[in-house]
Amino acid sequence: MTTNKKFATVRGLAAQSHAQGDQTAWFETLYSSAAQGKADIPWADLAPNSLLVGNAPTGPGTAGVVGCGLGDDAQYLASLGWDVTAFDISPTAVKQAQARFPDSPVTYTVADVLDPPQSWAFDFVLEIYTVQVLRDAPRRKAIANIASLVAPGGTLMVIARHRAEDDELAAFPWPLAGSEIDSFAQSGLRASSIEKVWDHQDPPVLRWRAIFNANRD
Repeated sequence: MTTNKKFATVRGLAAQSHAQGDQTAWFETLYSSAAQGKADIPWADLAPNSLLVGNAPTGPGTAGVVGCGLGDDAQYLASLGWDVTAFDISPTAVKQAQARFPDSPVTYTVADVLDPPQSWAFDFVLEIYTVQVLRDAPRRKAIANIASLVAPGGTLMVIARHRAEDDELAAFPWPLAGSEIDSFAQSGLRASSIEKVWDHQDPPVLRWRAIFNANRD
């Protein structure tokens, strides 16, 4: 199945969920259907993100992975010496990640980026492609919550689809404009690097790769 066809299925699920006033319910529907062989997950390459590999800091320390999916990015961070907590709103995604990596040191858990545990604070936080599937108030809340997960002195890496500031939000997934990337600089975070980079798809897609650092107490 082509990437466009995979996204067509996901767009339908997302549109139905959004129409019902719940922007995240479709994740479990998708992962559950995929587990039964009835759907494909277009972003599940079963390998760490190519824009993460070679660009992530090394541990030791604690790391949080937002919207971990099937676990490849979390496993990569664990290989760099991080004590990783990886979360996803989909229980099926979490179960599949645990099944794929049964001896993993990663803690996989179910949690919602729109309502994460108040106690969480990580030395390194990784956000890839989660915010771009949300819109409006939930999108802004996710950005704020992700920023709040970074411990004092910690680092946040964001990888997302690029959108020019004056481009309309068209088809799902909804890329981030520069002002939205800039808005991660809250809760004591400051931008240290914001890049526009082409990924390795065919044809390539322009992405953001941004690094934010938190002030120390």
